[in-house]
Amino acid sequence: MSNRRSQLILVGLIALALVGVLALAIPGSPVHKKVTLGLDLQGGLEVVLKAVPPEGKTCDSACMERSISIMRSRIDKLGVAEPEIRKQGKDQIVIQLAGVHDAGKAAQIIGKTAQLQFFDLEQDVTGPSTDGAGNVVATPSLYALLNQVQPDAKKGTPTAFYLFNSKTKKLVAGPEDTRAKLLATPRFKGKVPKGYTVMAVPEKTTVVSCQTVTGCPGASPTATAGTVYYLFKFDPLNPTHPIPEATGGDLKLSDISADISTSGQGNVVRLGFNSEGAKKFHEITRDEAIRGSAKASAAGQGGSSDLNTVTQYAQHFAIVLDGDLKSTPYIDYKQNPDGIDPTGTGAEISNINSFGEAKDLALVLQTGALPVKFEQIERTDVSATLGKDSLKEAKTAALIGLLLVAVFLLVLYRFLGVVAVIGLGIYAAFLYAAILLFNVTLTLPGFAGLILTIGVAADANVVVFERIKEEVRAGKSVRAAISAGYSKGFHTIIDANVVTVITALVLFAVATAGVKGFALMLMIGTVISLVTAVAATRAMLGLLAGFRWFENPRFMGAAGQQSAKWLQIDFMRRRYLWFAISGAIVVISIGALAVKGLNLGIDFKGGTQVTFVTNKPVSLSEVRTQAAQFGAEPVVQGRGSAVGGDQYKSFQLRLRSLSQSQTTALSNDIKARFGQNISFQIQTVSASFGRQIARSAIIAVLFSLLLIILYIAIRFDFKFAAPVIIALLHDIIITVGVYALIGREVSNSTVAAVLTVLGYSIYDTIIIFDRIRENIPLMRRAPFATIANVSLWETIRRSLATTFITLLPIGALLFFGGATLQDFAFALMVGILSGAYSSIFIAAPLLTISKEREPEYARRIGQEPEPSLDGRAKLVEDAEKATAAEPAPDLSPVAAADRSTSDAQAKRERRRQRRRARPHGRAR
Repeated sequence: MSNRRSQLILVGLIALALVGVLALAIPGSPVHKKVTLGLDLQGGLEVVLKAVPPEGKTCDSACMERSISIMRSRIDKLGVAEPEIRKQGKDQIVIQLAGVHDAGKAAQIIGKTAQLQFFDLEQDVTGPSTDGAGNVVATPSLYALLNQVQPDAKKGTPTAFYLFNSKTKKLVAGPEDTRAKLLATPRFKGKVPKGYTVMAVPEKTTVVSCQTVTGCPGASPTATAGTVYYLFKFDPLNPTHPIPEATGGDLKLSDISADISTSGQGNVVRLGFNSEGAKKFHEITRDEAIRGSAKASAAGQGGSSDLNTVTQYAQHFAIVLDGDLKSTPYIDYKQNPDGIDPTGTGAEISNINSFGEAKDLALVLQTGALPVKFEQIERTDVSATLGKDSLKEAKTAALIGLLLVAVFLLVLYRFLGVVAVIGLGIYAAFLYAAILLFNVTLTLPGFAGLILTIGVAADANVVVFERIKEEVRAGKSVRAAISAGYSKGFHTIIDANVVTVITALVLFAVATAGVKGFALMLMIGTVISLVTAVAATRAMLGLLAGFRWFENPRFMGAAGQQSAKWLQIDFMRRRYLWFAISGAIVVISIGALAVKGLNLGIDFKGGTQVTFVTNKPVSLSEVRTQAAQFGAEPVVQGRGSAVGGDQYKSFQLRLRSLSQSQTTALSNDIKARFGQNISFQIQTVSASFGRQIARSAIIAVLFSLLLIILYIAIRFDFKFAAPVIIALLHDIIITVGVYALIGREVSNSTVAAVLTVLGYSIYDTIIIFDRIRENIPLMRRAPFATIANVSLWETIRRSLATTFITLLPIGALLFFGGATLQDFAFALMVGILSGAYSSIFIAAPLLTISKEREPEYARRIGQEPEPSLDGRAKLVEDAEKATAAEPAPDLSPVAAADRSTSDAQAKRERRRQRRRARPHGRAR
């Protein structure tokens, strides 16, 4: 009765959760949320940034790659998932972002130079910014400040130029490194207009601004809110005494964080220094402490420890970010007569208006300074790269795939299939809610994770249902079989899912971009599948088990013995045949990779970008059809606002690198199709899937493999780990090799598909190994080859069913998903077929070879003749009965063992089962 009550409570909780999901989905609901789609599914914001290096310097390819890496890190920290970043031309970076709530703020943070500098304030201010007695002077007008130093600016090479309105004294343009660059605009055309004045900053000096609301040294206490200016010495290349004395390069980036001060300083950013930076900071503050003490002594206050006296004579260091004075902490020469050693304590930037601003500042400092300044030259909205036509095809394919999965489960498991379909429906609802609640940006790689989790969710039910059928065939009641099936299947599901989650966690933590999206969807889906398979369907079956009609084994397809005896071949006896087949395919794959190489698409190699504007709105599908003649799978995006749904006037195409003749042909073709008065802009763009993403993905995969080896060694045995990894490498080599062999283009979607293969291959192999581990103590005298064969015969229906279930939605994508999704589906198809093959024909035989070298199993080799077909069926029957006779683990309260009989009766039943069916190889 208590079990039934707990199951009713669980069903009620699931129903309440489904009501919550419904509330999230219904428009107009107070908690309604929309799914955040990625660039490939909904489009987003495009920002074009141009590098502006200092006078006499250039930003080479290494400089641009470093800038792209920093910007990618900033975007990841902003929480904007699945960005696309690529180099355009020689000095531009294009960033496309999806799901950005404050586009202006995002663009500003991404392109912020973040040049952090530390000055010795009183020593480094110069000219009009010091009164000559060591006191700082703030000038409320930049014009007034620079006007006083123009005679000095005529000596040497100025560091910057500004353009002012001579009458209003207001800044019009600048700063720029050269006078020519300052005036090189269509408005000025290289000349100073009448009524304007150019002012220069003297050599080895720089202008620093300060917002008076933050508290600026030397500013009048009665000054209204605004900006004041200082002139600082600036000689960063001085070998003996560089100014500024320290920079952001001296920080330890991992120690930078936003915080709220406990000493009344408000919102702060805490800084940590590397060893060299700590030394510099210590030297600056030591000099300041000595000067502060000397100044107090000269005034006859050297012995005073009064805080007001100390602050009156104390010296300051200035923290300047991108030319703006952020903070001027003073050095207490009484408490720190030798300065401050920041090791372990660091420093902090205070006077920050809000905690959000502190977080933004910490973000840009954590990612390091950009090597050069970047200015925004363009900002526009862009459409989805897949287009609405492709999205419609993808939705149709997904629905067809899910329908086929439901039909397959119903045919294979009858009433249990109905429960499985309901469980998948609950899984889909919970997964949808998780996507909304975690604000997951759903992209095509994430869609790959979804497809894999559908297979995982269905497979969890298949594992349990096959167990239930085994228990029924062994003579148990349906109710007892359900309880035992869930209890025993639970550990198998946990092992397989833990390995999958390990892979997903590492990929999510280490990798970036689309790889991270795939990992997040795989992780969320796997965890939710555990809830639906172990809790939801168990509770439903537990409630139904009380009805008499439910006790009929035929109702769930569990009557009689296991069918499909033709699958019970001697896998281990023919292992070298399987190895030869796989070896030949692997050699062909490696040969294709070595000779032909991969046909890398624009995501990896870069290519040609064509931008054009049509006279009237044109649909994306029409433009994609025209562009497809000049390269496989061109990336087509509409720019600006959509007209009539999926139509635009401005378009952007990205294709494989085109020759001059191909570019001309494309231009003529588009003009002939969409009108002659079309202006074209053609540029070279870099790969969006850069070295950083590839490197981080490879590191993540390798690290996850190490963790998987460790987990398998602990849960199983170290000898179980090697076959898992070999089978995985086998699958990846074959998948990639097939691409090389047939010349299909490799894109970001292909990477997502290969990662899906990684997750699927491991999952399938662990399921089989779990049964082998379970049979080892039950078949104490059988050769290991027999144990492996029996385990495969027991699980092969599950393996084939799961493979078929996973392939159904993929096949739907391949045949109904349209051209954009076909490469993606093809890679999944090849990889999952390879994964199913390797789990049965590679991993299990490799484990057998390894275990047969152990003395215990070496003695058993050749002790038994090869069993006949009926003998194999008898082996499976005996093994199933022996497994059913084993006590089920207690999973109370979700899957508690059936307590309808007393403990004594249960023990007698288990002894009777053991006497009726001793497993093969044991004394009778």
